[in-house]
Amino acid sequence: MINLAIAGKPNCGKSTFFSAATMAPAEIANYPFTTIDANNGVAYVRINCACKELGIQNCPACKDGVRFVPVGLIDVAGLVPEAYKGRGLGNKFLDNLREADAIIHIIDGSGSTDEEGNPVENGSHDPASDIGFVEEEMKMWVYGLLERNWHKIQRSAQQKNYSIENTVADQLAGLSMTPEHVAEAVRRTDISLKTCTEEELINFCGVLVEIAKPFRVVANKADCASKELLEKLKNENISFSSAAGELALRKASEAGLISYVPGDPDFTINEPEKLNKPQKTGLDAIKKVMNEFGGTGVQQTINGMVFDLLDMIVVFPVEDENKFCDGKDRILPDAYLMKRGSTPHDLAYHIHSDIGDGFLYAVDAKTKMRIKENHILKSGDVIKIVSTKK
Repeated sequence: MINLAIAGKPNCGKSTFFSAATMAPAEIANYPFTTIDANNGVAYVRINCACKELGIQNCPACKDGVRFVPVGLIDVAGLVPEAYKGRGLGNKFLDNLREADAIIHIIDGSGSTDEEGNPVENGSHDPASDIGFVEEEMKMWVYGLLERNWHKIQRSAQQKNYSIENTVADQLAGLSMTPEHVAEAVRRTDISLKTCTEEELINFCGVLVEIAKPFRVVANKADCASKELLEKLKNENISFSSAAGELALRKASEAGLISYVPGDPDFTINEPEKLNKPQKTGLDAIKKVMNEFGGTGVQQTINGMVFDLLDMIVVFPVEDENKFCDGKDRILPDAYLMKRGSTPHDLAYHIHSDIGDGFLYAVDAKTKMRIKENHILKSGDVIKIVSTKK
């Protein structure tokens, strides 16, 4: 499963974003370090189910053609400046990012928390100054991991007749950083790890983090931000969200007060006469934010992380290419997130290692044509795998 992490300084709305995306309980309060231990939950990417294109009516796997595919979501402890030196809950925070494939960097778009996460007057802190903060902390953390073992890494590479790039990858394997990540960072920085300076090594670590743990900055609390702050932040090429608004919508939808599907740009009130004045005022405020940004930004962020930043596609495996079902006659039972460029053979291994080992060929269920094992899959493909093993 893809794992996304939510990071940022304390009190910027990370736990609210987590709760809104997962509907899982998380402690939320207006003071730093409310979150101490990481919260783990399941969020979902919103996709168009293949049923519409295939002409399938009443598909049980979706609702009106909208389908949700699970991804892991981690809400970690807030980060303060120089966390890589152990300040605040720094080491604990950074450890929690080990398994993340990508990181959602939440900043307080309303400017109502200082750099330490303490509440301040709305708009008195410049949110733009927080951009790049988490990336810098992670860069220095990775540098620290390498620097204190650098002579050992160099000796190990010499003794094992092993490339220093692979030795560095071994040192960082616990962070899910691979030899491919290291090689790409070396290529981008154009350095030799054997002879690089301290400055070059630090820069290398920053590029490595960018490759292995890509970031997207999201200005939360957009509903509380002044027009001046919003205009300034729009020049920073970041996303916006109102996690509190999304959480309110999901709870109102559960209660039957509104009709809303996460990711919709708007919602409808089912029975206006049943709403009290505060509820109406709150929903009106959320609607204004959604009109401004095309939604609350929460579902849009999850989708953007998976499909844009991580460049994933969705593939639907079936066992019967004529009925588009599995062996139990369940229509389009699965939807797999896979890296763009994946092949039918990759899909076979994704289903099960035995299926991959016994792979013979695949069938495009839409065209009923046999496709080769190195055929490049497209998002929305419906594929049957033929294997010697089941």
